[in-house]
Amino acid sequence: MVTRLYSHPIFLEHITPPGHPERPDRMRVIERVLEDQRFLDLDRRQAPVGDEATIKAAHPESFIERVRKTIPDTGIVRIDADTTASPKSWEAALHAIGAANAAIDDVVSGDVDNVFVAARPPGHHAEKTTAMGFCLFNTAAIAARYAQSTHDLERVAIVDWDVHHGNGTQDIFWDDPSVLYCSTHQMPLYPGTGAKDETGAGNIINAPLSPDTGSDIFRDAFVSRILPSIDRFRPDLIIISAGFDAHHRDPLASINLTEDDFDWATGQLMERATSYSQNRLVSLLEGGYDLDGLALSVAAHVGRLMRG
Repeated sequence: MVTRLYSHPIFLEHITPPGHPERPDRMRVIERVLEDQRFLDLDRRQAPVGDEATIKAAHPESFIERVRKTIPDTGIVRIDADTTASPKSWEAALHAIGAANAAIDDVVSGDVDNVFVAARPPGHHAEKTTAMGFCLFNTAAIAARYAQSTHDLERVAIVDWDVHHGNGTQDIFWDDPSVLYCSTHQMPLYPGTGAKDETGAGNIINAPLSPDTGSDIFRDAFVSRILPSIDRFRPDLIIISAGFDAHHRDPLASINLTEDDFDWATGQLMERATSYSQNRLVSLLEGGYDLDGLALSVAAHVGRLMRG
């Protein structure tokens, strides 16, 4: 298997307030853990800057301009209680989008088997017209639309195992049966969406998990709800919203997964990508706020991507 990694120094320059969980150190620990000898064969690339026009496939132009105008010349501004912007946030968001879209190009061309994008800010909470939950733009949604418009892929599956429900991705694809959105997440928890009866046009599959859920229940949710939905949908591409804050060490939730669970879930989705999607699988970093838990989880995830 050939696995590509996209990252960029600009992701360190999206500055958040002191004590904020979504911080530049997240990129530093990922970079360090992926320097291990196990990852010598990882194909490393710098994230390109994204085409702003591709954002319009998921967000209206008025919203894009509103985000642009919030970017300060100095200091940090608050968009809401959780979400902030600093002078380099726009550039960081564009490189995150550029990396995700380049990853789509890579797997469609067959240049690589799969791609992991280590970028920030994350994206899955950004709704059509609302930046929230640490997220400015919905990178996964933009990448899905890019795959459809640029490469004529008809069916895209987005699988989100972040511990927080991806309300933004659900909002953007609520009535679009060409995109399957599947999510495991703790409930109740921020942002308060993600109940089983939220089904959109039949394309939204939520598998909420109770607090203190461990590996067995998580894996059962995957096997009973997520994987059968993918099997029925037969996607042309799988995108993972890869948040690692369901790890038992994470401070923002109380799901008790280990890095082995992310290894297992990655393998399950790789099998579906092989069966339905010509191996086309792109993984985008979302959450994960305990630095040791994040490092362990990313190492397990990328290691599984590399070994198949």
